[in-house]
Amino acid sequence: MENNTLDAFDEENEGYVKIDRYNTAKTVSISSHYTDILTQLGEDPQREGLLKTPERVAKALQYLTHGYDIKPDEILRSAMFKEDYSQMVVVKDIEVYSMCEHHMLPFFGKAHVAYIPNGHIVGLSKIPRVVDAFARRLQVQERLTNEIRDCIQDTLDPAGVAVVIECQHLCMAMRGIQKQNSVTTTSAFTGEFAKDKTRAEFLRLITARLH
Repeated sequence: MENNTLDAFDEENEGYVKIDRYNTAKTVSISSHYTDILTQLGEDPQREGLLKTPERVAKALQYLTHGYDIKPDEILRSAMFKEDYSQMVVVKDIEVYSMCEHHMLPFFGKAHVAYIPNGHIVGLSKIPRVVDAFARRLQVQERLTNEIRDCIQDTLDPAGVAVVIECQHLCMAMRGIQKQNSVTTTSAFTGEFAKDKTRAEFLRLITARLH
């Protein structure tokens, strides 16, 4: 399929770099629907400020849901290493940006992920990539939490996995109950993290701040 690219300015290298790819056919199809949506909302899609809005939205949606094209387990397998280490590995404060599948409005926050190796470790950058791969889909926070946990457990086969996600949901802040400061927290645990002592250590580590 033909793809278009979006260029962005790279200040460090003083030039433009290609950072995103879009499917041309999908962009045209989605754009046509948003032209109609703008009309249905009472807007004039031909006025200057909206002329390119359907195309921009089509490209934005493809980027925001590009996780469907990614296999998170392959991300982990690409950087698995045998290592005799059996203590907790924690990656905290991973930025999360996702789209609520009920209203297609964003929710965002942080994920904290830990695992206890059982013969294999994984490159640390791969855990945030796994989080992003699942987040860049239409989601609910509860399922997102479980999918991250299950992917790490099934792929690495560690002694345990812990995932905690804290997010604000614009479907709550901008509509409905309109509570701007509420935060939703979800958690999922396997193996050793089912034990109170191990889980408490994990929770202490993700709330601690280094000085």
